[in-house]
Amino acid sequence: MHLQHTDALRNLADFESLLKTAGPWLGAFDFPFGLPRDFVDQHDLGTNADAVIAEVHRRCANRMAFRTMIDEWGNTRPAGHRLIHRATDLALLGKRSISPLQTRYVPVGFMYYEGLQRLVAADVNIPQLRAGDVARTALEGYPALLAEELVGRRSYKNADSTERLQARKDIVAGLEQGATKLAQRLVLTKAQGDELVADASGDRLDAVMCLMQASWAMGQLSYGLPAAIDPVEGWIISS
Repeated sequence: MHLQHTDALRNLADFESLLKTAGPWLGAFDFPFGLPRDFVDQHDLGTNADAVIAEVHRRCANRMAFRTMIDEWGNTRPAGHRLIHRATDLALLGKRSISPLQTRYVPVGFMYYEGLQRLVAADVNIPQLRAGDVARTALEGYPALLAEELVGRRSYKNADSTERLQARKDIVAGLEQGATKLAQRLVLTKAQGDELVADASGDRLDAVMCLMQASWAMGQLSYGLPAAIDPVEGWIISS
């Protein structure tokens, strides 16, 4: 997989413009495309991804209102059963992705709230979730799957410490060697590799790992997705 360049999106308007870019393109996006089935059903949010995100926005005028909705529901449930997961979040033995109901620390719920509505508004195609413009196709990525293969649970972003800098170097080296289950090698220049390592936020490196997942999915039947996916939950590619 040859990396041509990375671009920075500074705000949500830039993201909206990207989604409207004429195809053909395929992208992997690092935010959840759905919510856990139990949460959806207990709130009667709808039967498909479009209906659920529309109803969430109808009931919740902003992110904080969505957090309140989740908190009020969670407070009625026993400890340990509040931030529940989707089937895809639990699909890998010994690992789980963050619940789409998490709105603190890593606020994945806010990412869902802001992200999916924009995919729908741009009429992007999401295989098995919504039929849109097939020239512009979106898949749910999760770069942590590749990062953990390469450096285990070592932290690699949101700080410029020596340890995290080394972890980013090790991830780039592992991607170049094709040392993940995707069996794809990343081809990039030294300057590009230095840029990925130097970005202490880890955003550029996460974007490249999503790109690797998208590249892998292009070569798989039905993008490597299961034959049947819960239409309100979605699925992480390569999980």
